[in-house]
Amino acid sequence: MKIALIAMSGIRAENPELMELGLKLPGFLERARTLFALPSLSLLTLAGMTPAAVEIEYREYRQFPAGAPPECDLAAISSFTAQIEDAYRLADIYRARGTKVVMGGLHVSVLPDEAAAHADAVAVGEGEPLWPRILEDFARGRLEARYVVPPGARYDFADSPMPRYDLLDPAKYNRFPVQTSRGCPFRCEFCASSILLTPRYARKPVERVVAEIREIKRHWPQPFIELADDNSLADPHYARRLVEALAGEDVRWFAETDLSVARDEELLRLVAQSGCRQLLVGFETPTARGLDGVEARCNWKFRQRDFYRAAIERIQSHGISLNGCFVLGLDGDTEEVFDLIPRFVEETALFDVQVTIQTPFPGTPLYARLTAEGRLLEPRNWHKCSLFDVNFRPLHFSPQELERKFRDLVVALYGAEAYTRRRRRFVKVYGPSFRHPVAETCQA
Repeated sequence: MKIALIAMSGIRAENPELMELGLKLPGFLERARTLFALPSLSLLTLAGMTPAAVEIEYREYRQFPAGAPPECDLAAISSFTAQIEDAYRLADIYRARGTKVVMGGLHVSVLPDEAAAHADAVAVGEGEPLWPRILEDFARGRLEARYVVPPGARYDFADSPMPRYDLLDPAKYNRFPVQTSRGCPFRCEFCASSILLTPRYARKPVERVVAEIREIKRHWPQPFIELADDNSLADPHYARRLVEALAGEDVRWFAETDLSVARDEELLRLVAQSGCRQLLVGFETPTARGLDGVEARCNWKFRQRDFYRAAIERIQSHGISLNGCFVLGLDGDTEEVFDLIPRFVEETALFDVQVTIQTPFPGTPLYARLTAEGRLLEPRNWHKCSLFDVNFRPLHFSPQELERKFRDLVVALYGAEAYTRRRRRFVKVYGPSFRHPVAETCQA
């Protein structure tokens, strides 16, 4: 039996002008390209749960012509929302051949009925509890139409299988994903990540994380690790144990987290010493009105607004570069935000900046609210779930104005002159405390 594990990789935007800008301007789309170029950790994890007797081929959609996918007995396809139509076309090609198809991931878990029209089976929820049963049923010729994690079921991260990193071609990747946690203690209205698969925040035992890193190092002696979590350092007690363990592994790494890490100077020191090269933090907007209500559980981000500048200084002064992320089109923001963001970036000497359009992904509270308010432009145009396309009516300007102002902001932030000025300012402010290759490159 042969199984093809296929990740729908690659970045896209419906707006051709933005895609063209992404090719011309240094830094724009950079983080998104990195994210979509990562191998699919979910599929590699399922491969690690598959019996050794089963032949497995891991492929990414961008690596083969859409009309010539690899031959197999069972095709398992995982996709982001923006690529889901391509995933459906691929599934249809397989089924026309007589090949069985199972689909899973965030989009499929939110809209299983839609996916079921293109697949023999759909997996709803976390994949680890479902995959063994899917394999057993397929081997017996009785594949069910839907596999759902039972309500209240809790997958134990201590039982995590070793991902099959050996399936990857090292020439095609410059960083490798390791998951340390799943879910997030916060609930941002627009967030379409693992909180859609599980409502809880779970942490993987540190010894399991270290074992996975050592497995990667067996194939790549000096890897760059991406912690593939929604919020890697949200739990300070776990984070301390994690970074102390990472310090002994001689790896460089990147993670997404929140600003609370900046309140613990000792933790920051350990993070820097453990090989962290960059943290990504969602600031969303520099305005209080825009932040109000973005985090739904306790309005946490709104309450952190006066800490933004101090947090940036603390993190970067420890030799950790910061990628600050901003979302355009929030209900509380007016046109002034397009001037405030470049000013904030300049004044705080952020090393990196990422700007995206507020995107109503299916399954998110944002999608539900905008649907109820009649503000979605094309409710099922999944191509526009790209983070760079406008698919809703903003409160304080038209969709066309948001598109135009976003484009102007991209040019203002990522033009060659602005890009160079930001790097030089970073080195001027933080150069003496910065000792890793990124900073040395900036000084050139």
